[in-house]
Amino acid sequence: MRINCVAIIGKQNNPLYVRSLDGAEDDLKYHYICHTSCDVIDEKLAGDTKTYDMFLGLLQTVGDLAVYGYVTNTRVKFIVVITIPETIVKDSDMRNIFRDVHAAYISLASNPFYDIDSTVPINSRNFDSFIEVIGKRDY
Repeated sequence: MRINCVAIIGKQNNPLYVRSLDGAEDDLKYHYICHTSCDVIDEKLAGDTKTYDMFLGLLQTVGDLAVYGYVTNTRVKFIVVITIPETIVKDSDMRNIFRDVHAAYISLASNPFYDIDSTVPINSRNFDSFIEVIGKRDY
């Protein structure tokens, strides 16, 4: 499974971090996919007020891309875009990816100089390296 993009969307649906991992320079496409996924996430969260599972599963497919979502308790949204593989994608594999992304975000948010409620995009070399490692792993 190849991860094409990892995105972190803030509480007010503002993009905090959008990183293309496929080597293409088509970041605008991933910004569009992430913003349309925010609408799907909001619909899923509005319909179920007692959601205890942060993993939202498959949100949408766009061409040959599959978009998966995850929401933290503080309503920060994680979006992972993968190329649709020829085999079935297991939810456990996607949960592992989101667990790793969430751990990287927690590491970033644990920095006393990072403002969690900020609308400023994430600009951290350490966080970039975490995401790069996650993108290269074989799940």
